[in-house]
Amino acid sequence: MALPDYEGWACFVAVADGGSFTAAAAALGLSKASVSKAVTRLEASLGITLLHRSSRVVAVSTAGTGLIDEARAMVAAATAATEAARGDRLDLAGPIRLAAPMSFGIKVLGPPLAAFLDQHPAVEIDVLLSDARNDPVAEGIDLTLRISPLADSSLLARTIAPVAASMLASPAYLAKHGTPRHPLDLSGHRLIGYGHRQRATPLHFQREGEEATVLPTGPLFANNGDIVVPLLVAGGGIALLPDFIAAEELKSGALVRILTDWSRPQAYLHLLSPPSRLRPARVRALSDHLVETLKPSCTLAHEQFLAM
Repeated sequence: MALPDYEGWACFVAVADGGSFTAAAAALGLSKASVSKAVTRLEASLGITLLHRSSRVVAVSTAGTGLIDEARAMVAAATAATEAARGDRLDLAGPIRLAAPMSFGIKVLGPPLAAFLDQHPAVEIDVLLSDARNDPVAEGIDLTLRISPLADSSLLARTIAPVAASMLASPAYLAKHGTPRHPLDLSGHRLIGYGHRQRATPLHFQREGEEATVLPTGPLFANNGDIVVPLLVAGGGIALLPDFIAAEELKSGALVRILTDWSRPQAYLHLLSPPSRLRPARVRALSDHLVETLKPSCTLAHEQFLAM
């Protein structure tokens, strides 16, 4: 059986990601001719066209599109194995791609990342903030922070800490519309939707064996909490939000918690990584650092929430 053409696959991925043979050559430290020859050799061995070339553009073919995710995974695994073998013998250096939810990244991640980069100045971190659910393998992401229930997945997961969340409203809204005492009372209020799924996702509540389910009924649904907070402060309704998103407003009294005697399904902060356990030393170091620095703050916030 013929061995895989790792160089050819690496060059194909670099061209597909860089958009040109020139960009791929620069990224790989090779000549443009070497990259072109490697891709041509790979195409000949496979009997398919991976890239369409013209005088001005390079485009991934249909066959190449069907293979690009597997190719990226292959190259990433080979790179990780190489770096894992030599990484512990070198100073931490090189790139790391880290994905995180938008609001969490903005409000929480800055200090931990600053401390890590101060300790390891040769490391370069690309932070990708988005509330969309990413595919770490397909997108070449080394570490992903995610706040949600974990679906069945081949990704490796480290559960960092519980994340406190509360039903929030402004004192002005409650003074005008009344304070709900039971989750079913929310049906008569402007219940703003927030989450990463569709608008009709129900909210579940539980108290001493009693259960209640409510659908958001307000005019707004958002997948990012930063737009919801000012809406609530302005008296626009009631919403379930993670406490870290509205920490300043809770501290100032601009927002208050309601239905505090009811519990909801617990959310957790998870750190995900691709399935290969061969990871560069710098990625392992950042993973450990994030767990060590984020766990105390998240746990403290959750304990303060439970003590209310």
